Amino acid sequence: MRAALSEPLATIPVAPSMSMFDPVFIGIDEFGHPAYLDLVYHNLLDAGEPGGGKSVLIQNLVGHAFLCHDFTPVLLDPKWVELGMWMEAAEAAGGVFIGPDIEAGLRVLRRLQKVMDRRYSWLVAHGRRKFLPSDLIKVIGIFIDELAYYTATTGTPEQQKEFIALVRDLVARGRACAMPVIAATQRPSVDIIPTSLRDLFGYRAAFRCTTPNSSDIILGHGWASAGFNAQTINPTTPGVFYLIAEGGIPELVKAAYLSDEQIHQLVDYVTWIRRTGESHPVSLAA
Repeated sequence: MRAALSEPLATIPVAPSMSMFDPVFIGIDEFGHPAYLDLVYHNLLDAGEPGGGKSVLIQNLVGHAFLCHDFTPVLLDPKWVELGMWMEAAEAAGGVFIGPDIEAGLRVLRRLQKVMDRRYSWLVAHGRRKFLPSDLIKVIGIFIDELAYYTATTGTPEQQKEFIALVRDLVARGRACAMPVIAATQRPSVDIIPTSLRDLFGYRAAFRCTTPNSSDIILGHGWASAGFNAQTINPTTPGVFYLIAEGGIPELVKAAYLSDEQIHQLVDYVTWIRRTGESHPVSLAA
């Protein structure tokens, strides 16, 4: 399966030499093999019922990203308690953190759209189709924890509509110019994740769902009836999810777990290495 690279890798870089272009370790598959994602060129949708373990995967991906020398963070978290833990590190890395403020979120997404346009202009001028590690460009990782808050809960209908449109554009065009989107929601429904948006995510992770229909909204129509039903995931095993990639079939994965203590240690470390000159962050305008 192209999504989870189960084959052992010859070498795994260690911070601060890690790159966003390196495969990202996310846990183990159902056969006990390590699972990896190629995150730069794929977006990821992370969804399922509350308590299913979505935050485990998000924290895993964020932790890897902050250990990379070529990462600029854009974090949106209306609850503050998940991505908010990385707020200080985001500032040190030249990035931004947005809480429960949809207008601030819209301003950042509009800026990102302009950055994306400039990056595509550069690719066109150089006869290229995507950025490579040799280009030494910062990967702008856009993490949104609880997409539903910005698209269905807060703000005016016009703001919500614009937020969805901006996210759809970033998901559709961002991966080739090193701007992947990782979005999570505990409300996997068609009003939160329209089919037109869902199908743009190269990776989709379905944690335990309350109904087969919710599972299909994440993975795609028909997978629940084919035996890949996130409703059947044991509620006593949080962090287990079905992962599907472009052109593949779902497979079970157990996300690697980071405790709050380990996350705080990582935050302290990555903040320190950037403020002491080990890494060289750039602004979002770059």
